[in-house]
Order: sequence, then structure tokens, then C-alpha cells
Amino acid sequence: MTTALFRRATAISVAAFALALAVSCTNEIKAAPTRAEITIDPNLFTVDEPERFTLATVETRNVPTILGASGVVTPDVTRTIHVTSQGSGRVLELRVKLGDFVKKGQVLLSIYSADLAGAFSDYKKAIADERLTGRALARAQLLNSHGALAQKDLETSEDAEDKAKADVQNTSEHVRLLGGDPNHPSSIIEIRAPVSGTIVEQNVAGAEGVKSLDNSPSLFTIADLSQVWVVCDVYENDLGVVHVGDPAEIRLNAYPDRVFQAHVADISRVLDPTLRSAKVRMVLANSDDSFRPGMFATATFRSRKLETRIVVPATSIMRLQDKDWLFRKEGANRFHKLEVHALGTTQDGMQEVRDDVKPGDQVVVNALEFSTAMSGQGK
Repeated sequence: MTTALFRRATAISVAAFALALAVSCTNEIKAAPTRAEITIDPNLFTVDEPERFTLATVETRNVPTILGASGVVTPDVTRTIHVTSQGSGRVLELRVKLGDFVKKGQVLLSIYSADLAGAFSDYKKAIADERLTGRALARAQLLNSHGALAQKDLETSEDAEDKAKADVQNTSEHVRLLGGDPNHPSSIIEIRAPVSGTIVEQNVAGAEGVKSLDNSPSLFTIADLSQVWVVCDVYENDLGVVHVGDPAEIRLNAYPDRVFQAHVADISRVLDPTLRSAKVRMVLANSDDSFRPGMFATATFRSRKLETRIVVPATSIMRLQDKDWLFRKEGANRFHKLEVHALGTTQDGMQEVRDDVKPGDQVVVNALEFSTAMSGQGK
């Protein structure tokens, strides 16, 4: 083989090798697998010393259904009286005001009334007419006894006397109805308290005109506050939980450290068309005047019927970002942060929950302590 042929053969061999190498590299690049992205669960925690945290076992209990509702303290309607005036006029003197305690018979205000003045005028006229008919009857009886007057004329005089007496009685009752005393003529009406109690509503001021009964609101409302109502709104979706006679716990903003025991006295048969709720009423004794109309209240209802619920220690629940969370043990040193729906609490401090937990699961007793420790060491 000549030198030229040798060089040519060598060049072909080198080219073939380079081509084979290029093809091999291309196949290797295409065949190389893409590396998968690793996703880490932000709610999964690995703990180096899990024995540091006390655990509790999720269990079931037969507990009452618990429901909370907001409401307000109101006077007991059955112990409330509206004070009105039978006659119109103008206020001369106002002696009480909203919030005052008044006794039965106490003068609340005085009114100058043309109605009362007219009633006294009619009463005086009726008395004068009755005196006249009385004298006429006496003469008729005398004449009739001597045969100088016919019997029918005597009966006419008797009828006139009876009608005059009826007019006196009617006008006298009219005076009393307007608040006057027939024995003491006056055009001043004194409005008195019909019962003892607290003035919870006032619709009149000094020197103000008072209209007649048919087109005027009550002047005052007096309530006996020795017993009050707490009225709450319960939405129609929750009405099946509440029944008449069920126990309820009442809390007031004015007394945050006190809990008042009551029972459901009534549930409205009519729903509020706007709120889609029914009024639920409780009755509370108020001998020490702790409850005042208008106070905001919250009620916790506990049904008498027991239902099986999943419970955990109340401290196992952590409130974060308007959600309820707990930490469930998943392995030897792994814990999972779970969102749950917390319901009511039991008498011994257990919390009713639902969603993602079941009886037998192990949860951290102190969720807040666990969360703080995990924030310190990272996930």
C-alpha cells in the first residue's frame, strides 16, 4: 500500500470513528432522564425528640349538641304597662324621666285638657237637669195623690227623672275616665303610674301637646324588671337543635366572669324574613337589677338529646388565621398539621371536632407549645 492510500484509509477511519462517537453522544443525551422536582408538605413536621410532647388519644363520647347565639336583654312583656292619656291637651309639668323607678299611684305628669273641662261642663249640666226633673217629679206625685194629675203624666215625670239620673252617671264616669274627680272640678289631668316599675320608654316632653288616645303613642312604658327576657336569634338551619326546656348558659358583656343559667321558654313560630332566624326566649330572675334592657348577651344552648361525637383535649386545638388546627402523629417522629372544624366543649374541657380525625388517632395535647417549638427549629 502506497503512502497516499494509507493516508486516505486513515482519514476514512478517523471520520467513521468521529461519526460513531457523535451518534453515541447524541443517543446518550436523549436517553438521560430528567430529574423530578421534590415537593415538601408544609404541614408535615419531623421531630428529633418526639417524647418531649405529650400525646392524647382521640375518642368518642355521647354529648349534647351545643349551639351559640347572640341576643339582647329585654323587659318581660307580661310585666310591661303602657301609660296613656284618655284626653288630649298640653303638658303642664313633667315629673319623671326615662330610667326612673316609680311607685304605683305616683303622678308622672299633669296635662291641661279641654276634653276634661268639657266633661265637667256636661257633668254640671246633667246635675242641674236632674235637680229640675226631681222637683218636677215631686210636684207630679203630690198632684197625683190628690187626683189632680193623670197617671200618664206622673209616669212621664218619672221617666224624665230616670233619664236625668242616667245622664249624671254617664257624665260622671266620663270625668273619671279622663282622669278627673267629679267632686273636685278641674281641667288638669294628673297621669299616675298604674304599677310600680322602671320607665323603659318615654314619648313625651315638657310643654308638649298630647293627642287623643286613638292617634297618639303611649306617653310612658313602665316595666317590672324583677324578671327579664333574653331574646336571641337562631338561624333556621339550627332550629332543629334548640327545643323548649333545653338548658342555656347566658353571658353578658357587662359581667364577663359570670355565667347565668336559664332554660328555653319559647321559640317563635314565625321567621324573620330578612335574617331567616327565629326568636328564642329565655327568662331570668333579676332581683338585684343586674340585667338592664338593651344589654348585649350571648347564649349557649345544650340539647337534652345526646349524640356521639369525636373529642380531643381543648388545648389540642390551635386557632390560626380564622381556622382550627391540631397536630396528629403520623409515625415515630412525624406529625401532620390538620385543619379541623371545632364544635362545642364538654363539661370537663374536651373539644368536639370533625373532619380528618378518627377515634384512636394520637394528637399533641398542647398544640400551641408544639407550634412554637417547630417555628424555632424549622420544618
